[in-house]
Amino acid sequence: MATEAKYSILREVGRGSYGVVYEAVVNETKRRVAVKRMNCDVPENVELALQEFWALQSIRRRHNNVIQLEECVLQDGRAFQPLGRRRAESAAHLLLVETCLKGRRCMDPRSACFLWFVMEFCDGGDMNAFLLSRGPDACLNGTFMRQLSGAVAFLHRNHIVHRDLKSDNILVSHRGGSPVVKVADFGLSKVCQGKGNVNRHCFSSACGSNFFMAPEVWEGHYTAKADIFALGVIFWAMVERITFLDGDTKKELLGTYICQGKELIPLGEALLENPHMKLQIPLKNKTAVPEDLCKLLRDMLAFNPKERLDAFQLEVQIRQISYGRKRQRSNS
Repeated sequence: MATEAKYSILREVGRGSYGVVYEAVVNETKRRVAVKRMNCDVPENVELALQEFWALQSIRRRHNNVIQLEECVLQDGRAFQPLGRRRAESAAHLLLVETCLKGRRCMDPRSACFLWFVMEFCDGGDMNAFLLSRGPDACLNGTFMRQLSGAVAFLHRNHIVHRDLKSDNILVSHRGGSPVVKVADFGLSKVCQGKGNVNRHCFSSACGSNFFMAPEVWEGHYTAKADIFALGVIFWAMVERITFLDGDTKKELLGTYICQGKELIPLGEALLENPHMKLQIPLKNKTAVPEDLCKLLRDMLAFNPKERLDAFQLEVQIRQISYGRKRQRSNS
């Protein structure tokens, strides 16, 4: 990153179709940070970069289980300019949108456009790899489930719909000793305008990762409750260690599905084809999943969004289930 007076990049830690993530240090304090670089050479990339920017900037107060943005910097050629916390504070992003949406193609590498996101660094990697490197642990699973439920309720209270919740978009931090999960990657998120209930906002663009998409997302008409379905897929897979092999990356990922012969069908797609299908929860080990958790998962994975829990109901109910809680010893 050309702002080497402030940051020094140490190594690349992740790469996807939307950007590259590096581990870096703040030169003055030697504190580690994560730096995500998003290329803004085409309109589609600009939209993704700005969606992530506005989602993270719109959060007025911190939440321990949501990744924190420290700074966002626009690189236009060799010039770097921090983007303000309010739209009116910086015209730089308007110039970025205008030039890129007009189809400008930068042939000179020195005039390339990037957005650099400086965020807190999570030393535990993503939750998918973290959990699969360990044996099943009901106490840890339960802790992660409560943390994630609280994080999504916090986002929905702030009118942010994530739209791409999956196990490898959730990071793990070891700060303070016990592992803490952080919801990350807001490139597909939407900030809903207005002060009404976030669940009343409707979306039409089908997006996300197939194995975590709710049935209504496949149809292209959905609300914030699609995030709850994705969490249901993650929770079920986490508890029973259900995995599939990603066709593109060949990476083992936590996620539930329906088997049709040798083919794995995403849960949401299967429910869309057969809305009356009863989910076999638990799938593997009946003793590993108590009945109250089974009911909670079914309520999160309901085909009809009107019958599905919302984030605020989930936040309350997840704290009432018995799963993952240490039993108190009897004094008798």
